[in-house]
Amino acid sequence: MKSSILIKNPLLCCRMKEDINSNDVLDTFSGGHIYIEDNKIISAGPEIFHGSADKIIDASRMLVLPGFINTHHHFFQTLTRNIFATQKSELFDWLVTHYEIWRGNSQEAFYISAKVAIAELLKSGCTTTSDHLYLFPNHTESTLIDSEILAAQELGIRFQPTRGFMSLSKKDGGLPPVDVVQTEEEIFHDIDRLVEKYHDDSFGSMLKISLAPCSPFSVSQESMRRTVNVAEKYNLQIHTHLAETKDEESFCIEKFNQRPFEFMRSLGWITKNAWFAHTVFLNDEEIKEAGKAKIGISHCPTSNMRLGSGIARIKELLEIGVSVSLAVDGSASNDSSNMLMEIRNAMLISRLREPEFWLNTEEVLWMATAGGAKALGRNDIGQIQTGKCADITMISMDKLEYSGAQHDPAAAIVFNVAMSPVDHVIVNGKIIIENSILSDLDELELVKRHQRISADLIEVAEKKLPQRLRR
Repeated sequence: MKSSILIKNPLLCCRMKEDINSNDVLDTFSGGHIYIEDNKIISAGPEIFHGSADKIIDASRMLVLPGFINTHHHFFQTLTRNIFATQKSELFDWLVTHYEIWRGNSQEAFYISAKVAIAELLKSGCTTTSDHLYLFPNHTESTLIDSEILAAQELGIRFQPTRGFMSLSKKDGGLPPVDVVQTEEEIFHDIDRLVEKYHDDSFGSMLKISLAPCSPFSVSQESMRRTVNVAEKYNLQIHTHLAETKDEESFCIEKFNQRPFEFMRSLGWITKNAWFAHTVFLNDEEIKEAGKAKIGISHCPTSNMRLGSGIARIKELLEIGVSVSLAVDGSASNDSSNMLMEIRNAMLISRLREPEFWLNTEEVLWMATAGGAKALGRNDIGQIQTGKCADITMISMDKLEYSGAQHDPAAAIVFNVAMSPVDHVIVNGKIIIENSILSDLDELELVKRHQRISADLIEVAEKKLPQRLRR
């Protein structure tokens, strides 16, 4: 028997168009309905729905949006937020210190940190997330991504994990210590296992595997090229960090005599099935080439500010046809997993450029929804349209932080600071958050377990590092 949900009389519903350059890209209506059966949207529009449903939600004071899509994260970093020694570090120094802490992570740590990150994402309206797990300490089991998948399945979020890796340690000219890198044989054997066990390429899939070598300074060229070939074999998306900092640019020029974008092109990575995190330092020609190739980009404004990396040229990338999405990045360089905050910061950081490059409400909300779907290579999410997956976020305007802003509900959640979780989250036709409460989760118990693991991790690392990790 089919289950059904009727969302009736929304204050404002943003259906979202697929193309950022469309007129009325938010595709809005007020009143009317959204009707869901099982995991799909059956109808949505300003018309009154004449019929019944198993669950009826009165949205007369709510903004209704497609569920947000987070396209770049490092769940395990929730364990090492705001480490004292790295509070003023730029990326390379930040990484070197954190590697020494993260090398002590256990399989339990990866599982619990994933649950914390996913819970934060859900409570800020996120219904689909990716994660870039590139760190595999040699002392742990090889099934760390399985732990993240279990956490995602238990909490009910749509998940596109990336099998990341590092294969270039300090002794080979990279940044990470030798006990967190893997051999090519280990890496690609595990990729085969994960794809065969988990990857679901069907419409509405709750779990798709992607591939994500970490970066040019931690992965060999052979591994980067092989990733492209394996992704083609399995029809997978590929992902990595790109042009995040000036240090990375200098590293690539010194080591490869190429800028980061040029280096990726030489390895076969400038392709439609690739999406990249950050891309702060692209020149005019690289932006044109990115648009021509229809690559995807994960814009991480909070992390870029936190590490002082710079301001990405998002307006130009959008205008030229790049699939720009939003991402919270790792929770040790953000230090949060809050999609509402990321949407706001994307708008605000653009205002530090010349006015012609400022982002508006429509653009940042598109990036958080339809843009995210395009970056992940999906056509089944990111919109409230007939036949799409029923992934929906609902936010009441009857809150202190939105009082006085209800004349433009869509802009309210962009310009105003959310002080409480979203009200309702529906993933794949199932209500995951109702009245701001995440069902089937003992949050306090999760926090206590997470804090214990974090404290133990820091205590062990402090014995080996000269830096102060706690104030």
